[in-house]
Formats: sequence, structure tokens, C-alpha cells
Amino acid sequence: MKKMSETLKTFTPHDKGIKLVSEPSDFDEFDQDPGVLRAVLSCGHVTDPNSLTDCCKSQLDSGQTEFECPLCEETWPYDEVRKLAKLTLEEQLSFEEKLGTNTAKKIVDFRVCPGCSLYVERSDVSNLCVECSVCTERTGESYQFCWNCLGEWKESLNRADRCGNAGCSNDKKLLKDCPIISLTDVHENARCPEIRACTSCGVLIEHTAHGCNNMDCPECDNEFCFICLNPGHDYDEDLPCELAPRQ
Repeated sequence: MKKMSETLKTFTPHDKGIKLVSEPSDFDEFDQDPGVLRAVLSCGHVTDPNSLTDCCKSQLDSGQTEFECPLCEETWPYDEVRKLAKLTLEEQLSFEEKLGTNTAKKIVDFRVCPGCSLYVERSDVSNLCVECSVCTERTGESYQFCWNCLGEWKESLNRADRCGNAGCSNDKKLLKDCPIISLTDVHENARCPEIRACTSCGVLIEHTAHGCNNMDCPECDNEFCFICLNPGHDYDEDLPCELAPRQ
């Protein structure tokens, strides 16, 4: 794939409205030919149009909505970039489209759907389960994915706060912050975190506080104790299992 600035762009004495010097480039240590004209940016640093194009394209690809000098962090106006980078019409269209997309993503909550690679907007910021209308229409079946880990949604559809995918970026916070509950059906002193990760596959499981201490993982059928995290067993009042720390 060709770089956007692969077509060599140079300054000439006929370029008007640009302060030109023969000083080495501040952005390319190998660009020091004294016979080459380079532009002085508004921040005072010196560049050739190709280095400036590549620098700004990299910033757009990283999601920025403004161009800034990588050396002093001063902002460059787009009109300055367009002129000193000698952007072609194709490059201008690409830059402006990317600027618009990056700005929209900051204003509205967008993600790239893992199914079709198109941008999807989340209308409910409290719901991690998002349906892609494009994938749903294409496959004829509802397609949901997790807003955090971008994996296909595996939790019950009536759960908006937790994804069933092992390793989801939301897992650690849930495991750390979930409340401690009492398993009164087991014993009055039986307590444990409300949410545990399956000791086999890592999927998050919530205990309803009703029923026994053992849990069968709905994902892999592994049975383990919600209190001590050891393989399933009957709670012994005379020799109670030791509460395992939060995972």
C-alpha cells in the first residue's frame, strides 16, 4: 500500500505565502540537504511537505481532531497544514473526511461493529449490549455485541451491565466492586462476592443469593463453590470452607 505522501512534494521559490528556509528538517533527521527548501511552521519548527503530511495523517489515524506539533505540542490550523503540506485534492478530501469522523466520534458514542466493520452508535450509554442493524438485516438474526470488548454478546439479553465473554475489559471492575452477599439458604454465616468468574473458562456468573453455594457455569458446565472457589461440594457447618478473596 502506498503512503499518502509517496508522491514527492517539494517547495520552490514560487510558493507564495510560505516562509521558506534551507535549514534541516526538525521532523526527519535524515532530511538535511542544504539545497532543499523547507517551510517554517507557525510553531517555529521546520519541515518539508512530505514529513508534514505523514505526521498529520498519523494523528488523524490515532483519532485526533486537531493537528499539533510533535515537538512542542502547539496546534496547527488545518488551513496551514493544507498549504504547507501541499495536500493534493485527494489528500484534502481524505483529511477532511477523517477530521469529520473523529469529531463525530467524540460527540456521539461510536464503535466499529466486529461483524461488519461499520460504525454503530450506542443510544443507551448504560447498556453494554448493542445491536447492529446492518448485521441483523444481513443475517436475518439479531446480532448483538459488547460495547467494551467488542465480542459477540453472550450474556442474557435482559442484562445491560455485564458481558459474558471471558476477559472482557469490564470484568475486573465488576469483580472488584460487586457487593458481598449472604447465602442464607446455605448458612447464616455463608458470605461471598455476588459475582465470580468461572474457575474454568472465566465467564462472569452472578449469584442470586438464593440456593446453594455451588454454581454450574452456563458456558462450560464447570461446577465450583462460590465461597472458596474450589470444586463443588456441600457446605459443612462444622468445617465451613474459607472465603476466597475477590478474583
